[in-house]
Amino acid sequence: MTFNIGDKVSVLDDDFTGVVVGFQKDQILIETEDGFKMAYAANELIKEQNISDLNSFTSNQSISQVLKEKELPPKRSFAKEKKSRKDEFVLEVDLHIEKLVPSKRGMSNFDILNLQMETVKRQLDFAIRNRMPKVVFIHGVGEGVLKAELDFLLGRYDGISFQDANYQKYGLGATEVYIKQNPNR
Repeated sequence: MTFNIGDKVSVLDDDFTGVVVGFQKDQILIETEDGFKMAYAANELIKEQNISDLNSFTSNQSISQVLKEKELPPKRSFAKEKKSRKDEFVLEVDLHIEKLVPSKRGMSNFDILNLQMETVKRQLDFAIRNRMPKVVFIHGVGEGVLKAELDFLLGRYDGISFQDANYQKYGLGATEVYIKQNPNR
């Protein structure tokens, strides 16, 4: 930056203002408002017009605008609805014989049906004991023998209701059991 005699200047590191009155080697001589003459390097001075340029720049923006720009945006909330673990978990019991035993060789239809019904009783009692609200028994379509036996067994239980399970999820071959929770238990 070049300075000329008569330029109004401010000293960067001191609280002095003055007017350029001369030059000495690589120093600029200024006369302060109090009448003192001092020498400074060019990088220690700033022209007054530049200061007024800075003031006009900052005064064009209100303090509230500047503070608003500095504010952190509000944090996004990623909180999900809290659900009970029991509400999330649905016990699904697949009653297809190949899911229950490694091999059905040597088993009669009567043996297979008895094993399936014992599995239903055991799993339903487990769900009731553990206060699970819902159990789905997947029985398949077949000839309807297992479904008929299942309906008969479920009809003998107090405190439960049952219906065909969600068709979109299970198709026609599943029964949904709702366990009514007794608050006194």
